[in-house]
Amino acid sequence: MTGTQDIINIESIEMNNDFGLYIVATPIGNLGDISERAVTTIREGDLIICENPKHSLKLLNKLGIKKKLISLHDYNEKIIINKIADDLINKKCVLISDAGSPLISDPGFKLIQYCIKNNINLSSIPGPSAIIPALQLSGIPLNKFSFLGFFPKEKKGMEDFVNAIKERTNTSVFFVSNHKITKCIELLDSKIDGRLISVSKELTKINEKVFRGPSSDIKNILAENKNAKKGEFVVVVEGNSVAETPVIDLKNYKSEVEKLLTRFSLTDVVQIVHKLTRIRKNIVYKWILSLKLNLK
Repeated sequence: MTGTQDIINIESIEMNNDFGLYIVATPIGNLGDISERAVTTIREGDLIICENPKHSLKLLNKLGIKKKLISLHDYNEKIIINKIADDLINKKCVLISDAGSPLISDPGFKLIQYCIKNNINLSSIPGPSAIIPALQLSGIPLNKFSFLGFFPKEKKGMEDFVNAIKERTNTSVFFVSNHKITKCIELLDSKIDGRLISVSKELTKINEKVFRGPSSDIKNILAENKNAKKGEFVVVVEGNSVAETPVIDLKNYKSEVEKLLTRFSLTDVVQIVHKLTRIRKNIVYKWILSLKLNLK
């Protein structure tokens, strides 16, 4: 009898290992990006914790999954934690965001802290995030970068935000709403002295676009094309080089660069000249761009 009871207890413990909170990444635009493991976890979950039930319901319907949804946001997080405290211990709970990886500029931090404090099982199911593809597509160095969250809403906050980027030596990446993208680029252009930036919109979607170049070029693109300001944006900014630019006259490379432009792309030629001269890429880019325009 004791042996049977011991077996039951062991099996019960093994079953309980499935209980807890599962942090699951969902697509940022293309449904095909969701992993099989993510779908399985959501399907097996007893309770789905999400930011916006209406938004998450669309995803679940596309996956053919029917589950109980509970809304978690910055203003009700403590209330929801108290409400689902028993569920976190006795059920398989799943945390998802409206898009991408939960907790990245999304609610849920207090929930994670609660689980850690109370020894509740935590598991992460990694997947899509707008940050990584924006960095990969930027053409800007990725060996060191800082994620800065969302571009601020208030004017004072905007200026402080951009001033901090101005001094930062590593690459910066952050989210910007379509209502703030023009102001963001204008401020960057006035502060960062022509450093290279990349603006990605609608990543993984049909209308995906990436604009690259000095801030002045991006500002002109947004001013001339109203459609360019529609969508969800991720901005990547080149770091501020602390090394002084060597005293080298780029005009000495004019004939060689003209030949290179007949064989390679503008981006490739900029990279070649940068490696040869160690002059900052944004300076090289502007010079070669003007040279290329004169060749036409």
